[in-house]
Amino acid sequence: MATRVLQTPPRGTLEAWAWDVIHDQDLERKLAPPAPPGKFEEVAIERRTCLPSRPAPLSVSARAAKTPRPGALVRPEVRARLLHVFLHHELQAAEIFCWALLAFPQTPEEFRRGLVRLTLDELRHARAYRVEIERLGSSLGAFPVRDWFWERFASCQTPLEFVALMGLGFEAGNLDHCSTWAERFRAAGDEQGARCQELIEVDEVEHVAFAATWFRAFHGQLDFDSWRRALPAPLTPTVLRGNPINREARKQAGLDEAFLGELEAWDRAEPGC
Repeated sequence: MATRVLQTPPRGTLEAWAWDVIHDQDLERKLAPPAPPGKFEEVAIERRTCLPSRPAPLSVSARAAKTPRPGALVRPEVRARLLHVFLHHELQAAEIFCWALLAFPQTPEEFRRGLVRLTLDELRHARAYRVEIERLGSSLGAFPVRDWFWERFASCQTPLEFVALMGLGFEAGNLDHCSTWAERFRAAGDEQGARCQELIEVDEVEHVAFAATWFRAFHGQLDFDSWRRALPAPLTPTVLRGNPINREARKQAGLDEAFLGELEAWDRAEPGC
């Protein structure tokens, strides 16, 4: 088990910037932090932070909100509530990329700089969802949030487990969900909301490709079984895919037909999940 070190990083480093994204108590600065500095700590140490800050007006709930039926999306407040969930997913993803930068200082610099780039993408996505929420007459903080992603990182111990869970799990699953909900928003007459999700999906393809590249770098190969075995227990593919899966986007991200076929055939009623 890796040692947990909670000393704050020296100012002016990428580690300090990542620490602030996780822990900042100012919501506006958390969503739009200053530009990241160019340098890492001279002698980086492993830091595994506790849960992130949740500044006002965000309120954390222990339970997830019920997923609305597609027909309910004709109501603007229902679409706003759903987009609020998506915004919080993006915020958690940004924080967790920063967590990985702090937790795995021994990884190649190219990998860690990639995490910074992905963090900035996720925060940009969160801000885009905020614009859509406000367009629909609501506001950030109007609905409770759930730290579902963070709750599932407690057992993530290695860079391989990280890219398996975050990029090839959560973000690949988001490819499925983006396409599904974009179609449902369009069917409800919200073309702008649908297009916002489709634009975010484009970036997520690159994020999954990043994870696939580094999974191969850390492990040597990427196939369905190696990915499944690398997921930190008790997580399985059951909760890391949509229905249907977005085959085209996943292929663009570098997942082959064999991988997709096994993922599609995976038993969603798997015991113990």
